[in-house]
Amino acid sequence: MTTSLELPADPVAAGETGVAAPVAIEVSHLTKVFGAPARRGLGRGRSDTGGGKPPAVADVSFTVAKGEFFVIMGLSGSGKSTLLRMLNKLVEPTSGTLTIDGRDVSRLRDGELRELRNKKINMVFQHFALFPHRTVRDNAAYALRLRGVNQNEAAQRADEALKTVGLEGWGDSLPGELSGGMRQRVGLARALASGADILLMDEPFSALDPLIRRDMQDLLLQLQRDHQRTVVFVTHDLNEAMRLGDRIMVMRNGKVVQLGTGAEILSMPADDYVADFVSDVDRSRVLTAGTIMRQPLVTARLDERPEQVLDRIGAAEGLGAYVLDEDGRILGVLSNDRLADAVHQRSTSLADHLTDQYASVPDSAPLVDLCSLVGRHSVPLAVTDDAGRLVGVVPRAALLAAIANTEEAPRA
Repeated sequence: MTTSLELPADPVAAGETGVAAPVAIEVSHLTKVFGAPARRGLGRGRSDTGGGKPPAVADVSFTVAKGEFFVIMGLSGSGKSTLLRMLNKLVEPTSGTLTIDGRDVSRLRDGELRELRNKKINMVFQHFALFPHRTVRDNAAYALRLRGVNQNEAAQRADEALKTVGLEGWGDSLPGELSGGMRQRVGLARALASGADILLMDEPFSALDPLIRRDMQDLLLQLQRDHQRTVVFVTHDLNEAMRLGDRIMVMRNGKVVQLGTGAEILSMPADDYVADFVSDVDRSRVLTAGTIMRQPLVTARLDERPEQVLDRIGAAEGLGAYVLDEDGRILGVLSNDRLADAVHQRSTSLADHLTDQYASVPDSAPLVDLCSLVGRHSVPLAVTDDAGRLVGVVPRAALLAAIANTEEAPRA
């Protein structure tokens, strides 16, 4: 019998459990025309033109799930930084609506808005925004002190955050004594110490050297795995966006051009602008096993007869098959040669002919990590979940096609 496998749901849209994540931020038809009066609640096609001025942000709508790393990217003048600043009302929208955890931000009074900025949202800027004459510890504790947290507790939480970002022992130093990468770590520590659920990050690493920038990206990814904050991250660097973002929203001239996962944007660019944007991206480091995997042609169960499995493999022109238990976990592999021996010996047990001659990877493994694994065994490379269940396979041809960006390119 042939086993039919269902591929997993989109992890961004539904999460690992298949249940949609709660929404942290919801933006609906948000528009900004500098110099135009704010007109709350204007919908699509009704945004104020500001006397003919082009909008900096034009009729933008999207949602960000709790715990999602959401990237807004585009070239200079695309409106990405203006949009980010509208999320905490550092820039007042001309029209449209914005809700944070279900609260309409436009309806918040001044005191409520200050509380939102102090407790719910923290912003990390490109140029660190540190106070040069305050110690690193005082800089990290700044948001807490604004909130009225007592000095001892604020210092303790700041030191914990500094340790988290690798700056333990630097609390008494001044920002001028730190390198650029270290100063940016202080900015991250301040955001972590604040306990804010939402981090807004405006090109925080763009002023750093490439090697330091890579280290900061690694640190941010680790912090996100450990703390699961909601992050909205602005960048003009597509490789950075692809590396960090659960989803990426590409902007041009104030409008959304495409919104999707990195793999979706790379595989199915919405227009020539996006296609040109992604043309130089290293596909092998962005696409993952999960984006190119296929369903296996043949799988088997232990209660089948060797000749049955061999017939199915022959019909599929394969060289072997995975044997799965009732939960879809891999028990081993049957090659054509071993199955032929079993038939010749008139064996009725598949268990006696199983081997462990296969390799497996998680669906998140980048294609660059698969190159040395495919084509080495009688069965394609296995893609498994955390429980060891087979969720798909990566044939050698699929990997080569994905990297080469041929017509057999990956299905997002």
